[in-house]
Amino acid sequence: MAPEYANHGQISVKTDVFSFGVLVLEIVSGRKNNSFRDRENAGDMLITSAWRNWHEGTATSIIDPVLMSGTASQADILRCIHIGLLCVQENATDRPTMASVVLMLSSFSTTLPVPSPPAFFMPNSSEFRRSLERNPAESTHLSRNDASISEPSPR
Repeated sequence: MAPEYANHGQISVKTDVFSFGVLVLEIVSGRKNNSFRDRENAGDMLITSAWRNWHEGTATSIIDPVLMSGTASQADILRCIHIGLLCVQENATDRPTMASVVLMLSSFSTTLPVPSPPAFFMPNSSEFRRSLERNPAESTHLSRNDASISEPSPR
């Protein structure tokens, strides 16, 4: 589900692009987004795992072994992962149009832009702690809300 729909109920053509990107990543990995868990990275979901592996240069680790044993080339599959990641970028305006996606899929001469982190990207806890240790001034200060909770009762 696209973040703009999940958070604000906004639907646009870019919402469909997001869903298409998730579908591409599901096909390439052979796993559903809602049931995918990356054993090496503490339960990462499919989108987070695909981004992390692509960013680290290990995107082949999420590819379904059945695809690798078929006729598809590794370069074609990696291109599909790249396009899928472009479709699931957090900012809807950064996502390509479906016309652009079709062009990217059908023309290998098209240079693909570098995707930004996807929606729902969750850095693992050790990365998060290290980023806070490097810049403690950037950490979020939380306040406690002592509001009471009312329980309505019928008349």
